[in-house]
Amino acid sequence: MPVKIRNPHTHSSDHPDSYYVASANALIEYEKLDNHIQTDVCVIGGGFSGINTAIELAEKGYRVVVLEAFKVGWGASGRNGGQLIRGIGHDVEKFENEVGKEGVRILGDMGLEAVEIVKARVKRFDIDCDLKLGYADVAHKQRDMAALKEELNWLEKVDYKYETKLINKAEAGRLSGTSDYIGGLVDKGSGHLHPLNLVLGEAHAATTLGVKIYENSCVESIDYGEPICVRTDCGSVTADNLVICANAYGEGLSKELEKKVLPCGSYIIATEPLPNEIANKINPENYALCDMRVALDYFRLSADNRLLFGGRCNYSGKDPKNIAASMRPKMDKLYPILKDINIEYAWGGMIGIGANRLPQIGRLRNNVYYAQAYCGHGVNTTHLAAKVLAEAIDLETSRIDVFEKIKHFNFPGGPILRSPLLAIGMSWFQLKDLL
Repeated sequence: MPVKIRNPHTHSSDHPDSYYVASANALIEYEKLDNHIQTDVCVIGGGFSGINTAIELAEKGYRVVVLEAFKVGWGASGRNGGQLIRGIGHDVEKFENEVGKEGVRILGDMGLEAVEIVKARVKRFDIDCDLKLGYADVAHKQRDMAALKEELNWLEKVDYKYETKLINKAEAGRLSGTSDYIGGLVDKGSGHLHPLNLVLGEAHAATTLGVKIYENSCVESIDYGEPICVRTDCGSVTADNLVICANAYGEGLSKELEKKVLPCGSYIIATEPLPNEIANKINPENYALCDMRVALDYFRLSADNRLLFGGRCNYSGKDPKNIAASMRPKMDKLYPILKDINIEYAWGGMIGIGANRLPQIGRLRNNVYYAQAYCGHGVNTTHLAAKVLAEAIDLETSRIDVFEKIKHFNFPGGPILRSPLLAIGMSWFQLKDLL
């Protein structure tokens, strides 16, 4: 029986305004699906997960069609903080009872592999996306420093090939340009980039491999069978396999997936280009930085010396009326030197959060695959998910089995109450940050 999508997205089909859109290399237009085609794999979603799944499969010889409801990179892939950080989730050791010690090792290794996939993609296809290496977690509390010490011990144990080191308050102050932090952990293997230019470059690379990308092609129904038939308003795709990569914007595609991921708002402001003396004072080594609170702040410099400052994770489902006015006090508190600097861009979007803070990668049935809920590690984890999905479709490895052993709970409360209930729960964890 076909599954009807009763509430197709009603958002604008254009990219939402942001610094990334204003500084995009080229906003390539892809045609809308207006015919009926047959292929090996149909991918729903033109973000990092979908585009890179298409690349991985095309390189294995598959014919792939990507359906994007709006524009390539329209969702979180083209709006995020641009931080490329090792790891695929939070505290993978806590899943040992479900995946075993070997499963924990595999998850840890994949967290390091994910960053390397992005670097290799950028190098192979010569994608101009301002990739810079250098990242630091910065800490407010001694308990955070203890956690960073454990992380460093693990990185040394697995022979992590990049320079890492714990830093004290003075060094954290020098790297971040503020006295707010008591220390941190530097990682010269992680870094930052222009996410929209990355996904646009990857989409172009996919087309050179034979992938067909269709924009403004919102899925209206799915007929699950062998083969699968995916229908839009003007066309259809018949495929042997389906991959759903809609993440926080997958409303209506699968009730089973919807219950396990909560769209959560995250917001970013971008200053005007900073004078070199100010940029060098607040971020002398051009690192991406992220604090360790639940309601975290993350920030970095752009290629043209703007401070990109993000955070204000919002679980209520309601965007602030004025993003710049909401975010500016946090930036000014951290950097009083910027109080007279103009904010030129402010934007936000939804990221996908899972209850256990680990990405959800698996199969709904034999020929239907999915990936979602990246919990803030989306730039790299999407690329790893794409590789795992392609391997599973090609029967190359069983790495997807590790993810499928992990239980992902449904958010309580149904579509109406799940966001408010989570907001109440997260308030408790944010209160703990103050203690």
